Amino acid sequence: MTVNNTIVCITGASSGIGKAAAKKFAEQGARVLLCARRIDRLHELENDLKKKFSADVFSAQLDVRNQHDVQTFFANLPAEWKEISLLVNNAGLSRGLNPIHAGELSDWNEMIDTNIKGLLYVTRAVLPGMIERSEGHIINIGSTAGFWVYPKGNVYNATKFAVNALTQGIKMDLLGTPIRVTEIDPGLVETEFSEVRFHGDKERAAAVYKGMTPLTADDVADSILWAATRPAHVNISNIILMPTDQSSPTLVHRR
Repeated sequence: MTVNNTIVCITGASSGIGKAAAKKFAEQGARVLLCARRIDRLHELENDLKKKFSADVFSAQLDVRNQHDVQTFFANLPAEWKEISLLVNNAGLSRGLNPIHAGELSDWNEMIDTNIKGLLYVTRAVLPGMIERSEGHIINIGSTAGFWVYPKGNVYNATKFAVNALTQGIKMDLLGTPIRVTEIDPGLVETEFSEVRFHGDKERAAAVYKGMTPLTADDVADSILWAATRPAHVNISNIILMPTDQSSPTLVHRR
């Protein structure tokens, strides 16, 4: 399949995997609809995509945690941007690395509201249109943390296990339709992820990737594009990708 001239909506597009995916799809001729909280970064990305690929881009500030804003945004999209063919539910984050009895409630709420409820809000807003048009593809960005629990991961693990369950459930509910559902689950990827987890502690974040070669955002974006461009009768249900230096969330070879 080709994504040329199709509308691809990417949440959390201002950095990391979302930004890399936007570039991949723009390069392939897709029309990219970019959503994130940091509108200044989105505008920079929009200008870059237009300059490099002459891409058709629509960018907007959106916090997926706010159900009313999500519903209003998608309901009021310009007519030429309403027919979304591919939704990449990328917005997500981790906060903290504490045992459950020392966890910060604000961290828990942010992860649950973004990783689970945000994915649901956006999917609920976009999916009915796909069903009505009998075409579409949802790609959820999960994590190896949704397959293996690790110490002090607790709530983050739980949110990514939920993404796994929701992806399977969405596909079951869409049985009999041509709409495809995929989950991409990366291991260690060097993005802003660890800085966010450690509330801006750059030194602690850098230590996560010390002595090993992590994945890049482009590596994950490659897998997203590959899943999206398989023949229409092929549904890539799940891709788990990890660095060669990693065997599980807690087994990492460091030099």
